[in-house]
Amino acid sequence: MGIEIQDPEGRGATLEVAPGPAEGPLQVGIVIGGPSARASWSCTPAAARELAAALVTAAAEAESARESEPVTVAARDLLRGDVRDGDRLMTVEAVRADGANVQVTWTSGAGRSWSQMYEADAAVRLRRRLRPGTGQADS
Repeated sequence: MGIEIQDPEGRGATLEVAPGPAEGPLQVGIVIGGPSARASWSCTPAAARELAAALVTAAAEAESARESEPVTVAARDLLRGDVRDGDRLMTVEAVRADGANVQVTWTSGAGRSWSQMYEADAAVRLRRRLRPGTGQADS
């Protein structure tokens, strides 16, 4: 898998991640290659998961730090990936209609999840709205 990244001066490189060799200790390989340099690193699967979690958290914080006007939607119109406006990062994991009510399952930035019931037309203020059909958020 190749991921395009840039250094602080804007020079591009490709980050490649792959499982390590089948023999020896369990490792995940990381190779950064670009026009000016190439570096290889490896880490344990646990460290790779920790790195992935740190990247997800940093991405969420970067997205939430953008100045944008919050939007208010009816609870029935919430989509997976919508982010609630407030002091803490809360992302919609699932929405299920239950008669005149909607059950929303939220996930926190720390990975905890819980469900809340709303009246279907209850106004929910969002920091970031998922664009339907794209899998990408509006900012």
